[in-house]
Amino acid sequence: MSTHSRTGKIQWTRKHLIGINDLSREEIEFILDTAQGFEEFSTRSIKKAPPLRGKVVVNMFFEDSTRTRNSFTLAASRLSADVIEFTEKSSSVSKGETLIDTARNLEAMGVDIVVIRHSAGGAPKLLTRCIHACVVNAGDGYHEHPTQALLDVYTIRQVRGPLDGLRIGIVGDIAHSRVARSDIYAMTKLGAEVTLVGPPTLMPARVQELPVKVSHRLDDVIEKLDVINMLRIQFERLGGNPFPSVREYSRFFGLTVDRMKRAKPNMLVMHPGPMNRGVEIESEVADGPNSVILRQVSNGLAVRMAVLFLVNQAATQETKEK
Repeated sequence: MSTHSRTGKIQWTRKHLIGINDLSREEIEFILDTAQGFEEFSTRSIKKAPPLRGKVVVNMFFEDSTRTRNSFTLAASRLSADVIEFTEKSSSVSKGETLIDTARNLEAMGVDIVVIRHSAGGAPKLLTRCIHACVVNAGDGYHEHPTQALLDVYTIRQVRGPLDGLRIGIVGDIAHSRVARSDIYAMTKLGAEVTLVGPPTLMPARVQELPVKVSHRLDDVIEKLDVINMLRIQFERLGGNPFPSVREYSRFFGLTVDRMKRAKPNMLVMHPGPMNRGVEIESEVADGPNSVILRQVSNGLAVRMAVLFLVNQAATQETKEK
């Protein structure tokens, strides 16, 4: 965990980032402040910094990804790390090797930071007990996706300032969304009021235990929201028929041009991607003036640079103290 120095400032001591639920408000804000320092890199003529020079980062992605994988690759590269791109199909995992053995073999090659996405919730946490390298969770099962939540709150803070008192709606397939879980933890810890919106069949079990409000009608809350985060319907994870049809879902829960007319003029429109245009969000809204969707993507780079920088810093300090 992170501690406070004698000056009152946080000293980052976590060599792993597994979930937002583990972090305090001060730690979340420390990551966001660190990310702000990296934001300017995209505008430089030379987009490199030396903090991870000589370090090796491996992207272990056991699930398909475009934005998250590329973002971590670019973040590590801009910090001057060497990057290994791991794919399950071309690895010994396809021959029956376990996750732990694979990670240990990679560590034996000198890997310093493991960025992992896995379909099993808890896989990143398991690795922290089996290897000495830093572990960063890039999404595990239905559990968490911490860096997505960090870039989401970073984007909101960038545009609207502190989240205290903001009303944020998370709309769609909450039950299967690790993004939703991490967003809930991050947004509420930063002082926002979060409302989950969707059909009862797409709400998580024990939703009443979460620090959120729940609505089954988007029309009941759209006028009150300062920020709306539209989630993709994860058709690949659905079992059975949670709603009568895609058309029916879009009619009641899609963010349409007509619904935007009833929203606050400055309501931020967000989406973690990939989007099902015409299902959860209309193209005119996704590409409209209220949308910060592309800004989320660009901010993901600064946030992931900050995370890689901080976990490496904590690991370096740990080594010095031994």
